[in-house]
Amino acid sequence: MAGLRGFATGSGVAPAQELAERPCTLSHDLGWALGAVVRAYAKAAHEAVEGLPGGPRGFQVLAAAAGDAHGSQLALAHRLGVDRTVMTYLLDDLEKAGLIERRPDPADRRARRIVVTARGEDKLAGLNERLRGAEEQVLSGLDEVDRQAFRTLVRRLAMSVSSADPVRGACEAAAEVAGTDGTGRLPC
Repeated sequence: MAGLRGFATGSGVAPAQELAERPCTLSHDLGWALGAVVRAYAKAAHEAVEGLPGGPRGFQVLAAAAGDAHGSQLALAHRLGVDRTVMTYLLDDLEKAGLIERRPDPADRRARRIVVTARGEDKLAGLNERLRGAEEQVLSGLDEVDRQAFRTLVRRLAMSVSSADPVRGACEAAAEVAGTDGTGRLPC
């Protein structure tokens, strides 16, 4: 069987050895494969959260505020890799929609905690259902066992790379990928 459980094609060769012996083609390139999956997921996720302020990023904020102990508004921005100014506008839009509230942090009156409203909880439940449908669409080429294995492995890998290279601001990360110093100029 193809998929995450069995790479071998009946050749009797160990999976790592089989991968090493394959010719270098685009279909065997990890970067291409990850990009294809991410593009398909991004498209499906955008459709699933259509109408939510901030789109997929708004969903991430809503989900993090509902389920995780993230601390302050600034801590949430750092965790999600959102510039604090962008986070302010995003929170403004979610608050105007009645999905979140900003409350003073009892431990630090200068800081604000993000709290999901009852309306936000209801919206989040519907979005979770729609996003699960989007996931199923993207993962439809895998059987159920491989879907669960894929999800588990991707989460594990995400936690590993996230702890090794914590999320920074989106502008800084984009500048690094573009090979610039953040001003659009190439570094000297």
